[in-house]
Amino acid sequence: MNTKRLSERLAAVAAFVGPRAVLADIGSDHAYLPCHLALEGRIQKGIAGEVAKGPYESAVQTVREAGLEGKVLPRLADGLDAVRPEDGVDTVSIAGMGGPLIASILENGRTRLDGVSRLILQPNINAKAVREWGMANGWLITGEQILKEDGKIYEVLVLERGSAAYDEKELLFGPFLMKEKNEAFREKWERERKSWEIILEQMGQSSREEEISLRKEGLKQAINLATEVLGDGENESK
Repeated sequence: MNTKRLSERLAAVAAFVGPRAVLADIGSDHAYLPCHLALEGRIQKGIAGEVAKGPYESAVQTVREAGLEGKVLPRLADGLDAVRPEDGVDTVSIAGMGGPLIASILENGRTRLDGVSRLILQPNINAKAVREWGMANGWLITGEQILKEDGKIYEVLVLERGSAAYDEKELLFGPFLMKEKNEAFREKWERERKSWEIILEQMGQSSREEEISLRKEGLKQAINLATEVLGDGENESK
């Protein structure tokens, strides 16, 4: 992966960046995403935010080698502290972190989102936490993608300003993804369901029934939701 050729995961994120956007890529690592978009002429300006010195220095080097000084600005900052009012950022991307961490970054940096109209988020795990944050904070899910790369499955979520009420099923599986149900979606949730069933069976052999009863009910609910979404009701957990 480099500035000319992104991984499939980052290419999916890039595809949701609107033309002439001013992009802040938080946790940008080598700044490949904003540099790639800048070289293609798809963004006006990019911010490459990094909280760690090593990745920040890598971003500086990438920008220099690509000849994009002044077009992509590496910044050493914690989360959305990389965004300044004078930047005019309208799009924020955060990729390659856990869902709860992404939600935490957004929550802690809420005042930096005033001029932002689109969030493109790629949680490695627990995308539900991102959807829950969006629903609670005035962001509507306008697009989703799920894909498999190098044996791992990734979800990409696009949030824009608006209000929506999602049920438990939509929060867990994604309102767009559960309608499409592509191959990656089915693989992910069949695997998750199998894992939940194994855990539930092991819990059933425990003598600490009172301590784990709530956890068991949560697992049963998740298994039933997965079964319903995947469309094979004969395997429904009782």
